[in-house]
Amino acid sequence: MQIYVCVKHVPDSGALIELDGATSFVEGNVKFIPNPFDEYGIEEALTLSKEHGGEVVIVCAGNNGATSSIRAALAMGATRAIHVVTDGQFTNSTTIAKAFAQAITQDGTADLIFTGKQSIDSEGGQFPYRLAKELSMPVINDVTGLALSDSTASLTREIGGGIRQHITAALPCVIGATRGLNEPRYPKLPDIMKAKKKPIQQLPVDTLSLGESPSAVLSNLEMVPERAGAKMLEGDVSAQIAELLRTLREEERVL
Repeated sequence: MQIYVCVKHVPDSGALIELDGATSFVEGNVKFIPNPFDEYGIEEALTLSKEHGGEVVIVCAGNNGATSSIRAALAMGATRAIHVVTDGQFTNSTTIAKAFAQAITQDGTADLIFTGKQSIDSEGGQFPYRLAKELSMPVINDVTGLALSDSTASLTREIGGGIRQHITAALPCVIGATRGLNEPRYPKLPDIMKAKKKPIQQLPVDTLSLGESPSAVLSNLEMVPERAGAKMLEGDVSAQIAELLRTLREEERVL
């Protein structure tokens, strides 16, 4: 099987973000990692490759810093990688999907494509659907179970309220992986060393045909204001009620 896994280079969830202009952030002191939801896709791809043969190809976009996330994915066991090289940060999921779709179709014929259900930075959840549209493939997101049989995939989705959906899709298709599908492996030191020698094809983004400007674009980013600390009321119940009413009337002006 020819399996591709789309991996996004994202800031660690514990990183302190500082904005740099209207639509980007300062990358210098931020630790980046492979998008955690994408790691479920990598793990499932490796399992299927072991069962059915073939290779697992990582596709990632970004500047030179994205190499660290690519090497991390290769250390998990992927065969090779394609790096769509950009100068800055992609800010539109349509453009990203077009770039990834062209990288995949230029490389080979996909039997299966994995993504994470969403990225932990923008949390838009649009990428699996837009990628599938570009490739004219069916897409199933939030997948927690998968089995292959001949030219079809049997998939399970958790949709909330204790309800599961069971879906059959024709191959090839795009699958958005999420927690519950598997437990991603932790690379061992020998795997990390081997990953340094695995091939990474560099594909400059300006060699791709990304078409016209997208109809929906990111206009600006802003930091959410920190919440004010809680005000503790003191005294007996009568005093607390009086202070609460005063605060609501004079400070918050809601009465």
